[in-house]
Amino acid sequence: MVGAGKIGEGKVAALIQAGAKVDVVAPWGTAQIETWYRQRKLQWHRREFRSADLKDAILVVAATDSPKVHEEIFQEATKRKVLCNIVDVPSLCDFYYPAVVRRGHLQIAISTGGASPSLAKRLREELESAFGKEYGSWLLALAKERKKILAKRLPVSRRTELLKKQASAEAFIRFLETRPKRSRTRSAR
Repeated sequence: MVGAGKIGEGKVAALIQAGAKVDVVAPWGTAQIETWYRQRKLQWHRREFRSADLKDAILVVAATDSPKVHEEIFQEATKRKVLCNIVDVPSLCDFYYPAVVRRGHLQIAISTGGASPSLAKRLREELESAFGKEYGSWLLALAKERKKILAKRLPVSRRTELLKKQASAEAFIRFLETRPKRSRTRSAR
């Protein structure tokens, strides 16, 4: 990760969550970057980018305020066959980050292929409202029920029918009704 401002912090969070070994190159960083560094969740090189920073890299993400540095990073990454994402510069990207809503094991990803990260962000915010934290709990319950259904060795058609039924909107409403009142949600999708 080149750059450790607010945008870089978000990219680093996703990399840490994915289990990546993260090296940050930036002369300064956010308080959260500092915390992760102290917790040894990342390595931090407090300086400007150098081409040698990509020597053993698999991918690089850059979020600085310098188009010149971004171009240098992209050229070096291309030369070294390192996947590159220059935030908000689709022409300097080999891949794009989707906007992701996470509710436990449930993950909903939105991508515009770099055409409009702002739209992807807006849609993520809307989906975060529509799919509350109760979906994470429900998914855990679904997983337990799925194991029970699969253990019965039913014909495929019956098994499929039961699995669809357990994931239905009606089943979700029943799930919410069996929970304590304080954890209920307003919407039932």
